[in-house]
Amino acid sequence: MTEPASKRQQPGLGAAGPFGGGLAARQAQGPSPGKVKLSRRALLVRLVQGSLGIGTVAVLSGLEGPAWAAPCPQVRAAPSSKPSLPQLSGARSASTHAGQYVFRSRPDLKAPVITIDKQSHGLAPGLILTDSHAGPADQGPMIFDSNGDLVWFLDLSPGTDTDLRVFNVQVQSLAGKPVLTWFQGTVVNAHGLGHYELWGPGYTRVAQVKAQNGYQADLHDFVLTDKGTALLTCYGEAPANLSKFGGKSDGTYYYGVVQEVEVTSGKLLFEWRSDEHVPLAQSNLKLTSPAAPWDYFHLNSVSVDPTDGNLIISGRNTWAFYKLHRSSGKILWQLGGKTNDFKLGPGANFAFQHDVRRNAGGSVSLFDNEGGPPDEASQSRGLILSVDEVHRTAALLHQYDHSPPVMTQALGSVQELADGHRFIGWGESSYFTEYGANGEVILDGQLAEGTECYRTFKQVWSGQPSNEAPAMAVARGTATATVYASYNGCTDVAAWLVLGGPSASKLTPLGRATRFGFETAITVHAPPAYVAVEAIGSDGKVLARSAAQPAR
Repeated sequence: MTEPASKRQQPGLGAAGPFGGGLAARQAQGPSPGKVKLSRRALLVRLVQGSLGIGTVAVLSGLEGPAWAAPCPQVRAAPSSKPSLPQLSGARSASTHAGQYVFRSRPDLKAPVITIDKQSHGLAPGLILTDSHAGPADQGPMIFDSNGDLVWFLDLSPGTDTDLRVFNVQVQSLAGKPVLTWFQGTVVNAHGLGHYELWGPGYTRVAQVKAQNGYQADLHDFVLTDKGTALLTCYGEAPANLSKFGGKSDGTYYYGVVQEVEVTSGKLLFEWRSDEHVPLAQSNLKLTSPAAPWDYFHLNSVSVDPTDGNLIISGRNTWAFYKLHRSSGKILWQLGGKTNDFKLGPGANFAFQHDVRRNAGGSVSLFDNEGGPPDEASQSRGLILSVDEVHRTAALLHQYDHSPPVMTQALGSVQELADGHRFIGWGESSYFTEYGANGEVILDGQLAEGTECYRTFKQVWSGQPSNEAPAMAVARGTATATVYASYNGCTDVAAWLVLGGPSASKLTPLGRATRFGFETAITVHAPPAYVAVEAIGSDGKVLARSAAQPAR
């Protein structure tokens, strides 16, 4: 077996335990999320104020407020306010600049602007999860709702940074509990070199998963199984005579690797290499750059077939997906490509596909990019295929197009939701669309122009930061003050209770305002010397309190 290029470049990486024990301090691909963008001064301020039990205060163009406040996960469980408390005026605060949001309470968050172009009744429940990995805003995992309001953003790096990027954000289950998972690392020749992050509902890391046997984890896929293992993709590099494909006699190519590792121990349980099973001649990608390794296969998805427990993998550049025997790795059949085992019905063909999934009912969903280069059609589409393994036939069940038409050469996803709905992420175009059971568009939107996101999912997620309290900034006027309140990642804020008093330690309720979007602007008349806010949950109880700040 040829030694992978990643093995020659860096040592193998192990996996951390489910509670973060023994995590590496900092990997070559970038800083850990908890240490992003802290200047020396900010770090000193946080250390000093942390020892005093107070929040960090930043002065920003006449606004005073913490970039993030001291941890305060549960102030009290009693109802937050009395019926006699006045209702304060609140409004959505969502200033934008150059394709990114500008939040007064969280100026450190530079998330891409979200635009909803169409919204109808009857949407499937859940929040929308994706990534920003290039564009006018910063890069990081993000969550927003069907109204286009940001829920959570982890700002990791500028949009032009190539060393610390995030892909493939979704909700999965670890030991029966929900976790956010995403790839974090660098991108080299359209594949990833990094690891996977697993974060719990408190937005703290519970595990890291890394590839074994000298490889690094790739950005394309990561699947947690109910056996406490993870399936992930990797890439390796090998020499070959590529002259008959238009390359050099001493050329090199990339091959795809599937690994299964234990999450807690990092133990390697299964490994499969594309070049040991799929010949180079099966590729439909022309070798146009002899100086770079030829990505003949481009492995871009792996999943467990729910009908029998075997694996389904996708080779973008062979225009095919394959069923692998779960333990031996033997190819049981191939659908699509040059040695197709199936008879395809009208419209069931595809090219340069992504995100192939076998669904519980037996159908197969995939994102049909059709863009190479060269482009094989005028637009990309979402496909649902009926696959009959006994008679080896595949028929088109549903086709989903976007209006205006989208042609995306990279990225993309198709997700089956409840009640026959489908959710499609349109890859590098950054559109996302929910289709109803009859194929009608019931939600359509996009991220800021120039933003790139890998996949986009709609999933149920409930979170509240365990190490952050609500953030607040105050704009002081003569007779009023505007309080800007936000709680990055908390999914249950229904309202804001504003407190005020003569000092930071003597605060009483002033009134209550309905939450509007990620950041709510609240008007306070005749403000006292100090104010603070409490996040109120849907049950009327206090979730957490911000640090107090001067209001006049």
